[in-house]
Amino acid sequence: MDTIDTDRSGHVVIGVDTYKYIHVAAVMDSIGGILATLTIATDVAGYKQLLEWAAGFGKIIAFGIEGTGSYGAGLTSFLRRNDHKVIEVSRPDRRLRRLNGKSDTLDAENAARAVLAGFATATPKSADGAVEMIRQLKVAHDTAVKDRTGAMITLKAMLIHASEDLRRETAGKTQKMIARHCAGLRPRGLNTPEDANRHVLRSIAKRWMTLNDEIIELEEMIKDLVAQRAPHLLERFGIGVDTAAEILIVAGDNPERIRNEAAFAKLAHSVR
Repeated sequence: MDTIDTDRSGHVVIGVDTYKYIHVAAVMDSIGGILATLTIATDVAGYKQLLEWAAGFGKIIAFGIEGTGSYGAGLTSFLRRNDHKVIEVSRPDRRLRRLNGKSDTLDAENAARAVLAGFATATPKSADGAVEMIRQLKVAHDTAVKDRTGAMITLKAMLIHASEDLRRETAGKTQKMIARHCAGLRPRGLNTPEDANRHVLRSIAKRWMTLNDEIIELEEMIKDLVAQRAPHLLERFGIGVDTAAEILIVAGDNPERIRNEAAFAKLAHSVR
């Protein structure tokens, strides 16, 4: 921890640069500038250390945190539970970082300055309700859909090398029918390329079917949560469960932080 002697107003802002295993914080007095810096571990003990340290410099106006939706999520939640205001600070432009040099302490100081100067004003998502549950389920769902697509592409590519009879039996069938047919193959052994091909087709087909079942299960869970959280969205023409889920994820569990339609449009554009 480094401390700088200077005049103080007794009102401070804390800037935090977040990483996976450590956070770097800088405390800035409203008239005295940067007073001190601190590095903490990313656990409850580290969060308590930060809070006690920051309180020693005066009345805390707010915490400006980079990455409130990623590495800073745990600290953000902890500070809110302790009734502190948290402001989301955008990470510095990479081009500026290259020009000015990379410094964890400097990034924390800039985060504090951004809050104190009024450049950073966004309230981060609370991530403590149904919308956060939807977001997490959507991550699993979307990655499963991507993997299922990849499995079917590979399956069809391997069918090119299959026997003429097998190619004829799967021609013109739906993806599910192809997967079921190939999953039911019974390789006779492993003595020829054709034997290997049948093993591969069965393996990939079973993978596709497992992913398909997983996707259906996740879709049902997402649908139930969306219906509970915002049934009115599903009543709108042209809005299905997936679109409604995306809208909710953009807004977060605390949509009141988005003060008008323009702010929502800007936020939606930034996460595309």
